Amino acid sequence: MSVSDRVRIVVFDWGGVILRICRSWREGCERAGFGVREGSEHPELAAERRRIAHDYQIGAIGCDAFCAALSDAMNGLYTPDEMRSIHDAWLIEEYPGVAQLVERLVGLHSVTTGMLSNTNHLHWSQQLRPDEGGTSRFPSARLLEHRHASHLLGVAKPDAGIFERFEAETGFSASEILFFDDLSENIASAHAHGWRAERIDHEGDTAAQIARHLASHGIF
Repeated sequence: MSVSDRVRIVVFDWGGVILRICRSWREGCERAGFGVREGSEHPELAAERRRIAHDYQIGAIGCDAFCAALSDAMNGLYTPDEMRSIHDAWLIEEYPGVAQLVERLVGLHSVTTGMLSNTNHLHWSQQLRPDEGGTSRFPSARLLEHRHASHLLGVAKPDAGIFERFEAETGFSASEILFFDDLSENIASAHAHGWRAERIDHEGDTAAQIARHLASHGIF
């Protein structure tokens, strides 16, 4: 492998790769201790939730506005405070084995690490230290060197602009990046932008999948 072909940075999505998250409205409601109230799963309401969540993920609105907008969109089926509880319950736990894998990876001298996540301020704070305004609830992400998020960059995956912004912020070129994500549309967009990208099945052993890909790319 020539120097120009070498992976120089390994970049992780957060939810679905490092971190187990809720995958549906129903799961979020149940984890927050609420029932799925009649009408809240209607396709039109689901589409409106996605639209509002997108605005939140690109930093166009803050948390209070996000919770209020969701409550309004669902005609008060859930109060803003209940929406905040569902939002807080969305992040569950780090996948088994991920902490050890990340620690091993960051100990290598041959590559550096990064994260590129569609997220928001309150979720992002869960991987920051208390002195950074966070909770350190999910510490593995904090070990990664170049951490970037949609709400800070103002653009969300799969928009090609987020890959351009990541390159501009980190100084790495597309051919030097190896990216892990759980969503096919994000992998396709990364590939189209020239990144090496591997899809991780969030229902499987994510750490084992990542390790296999790292080995196939000559990193482990």
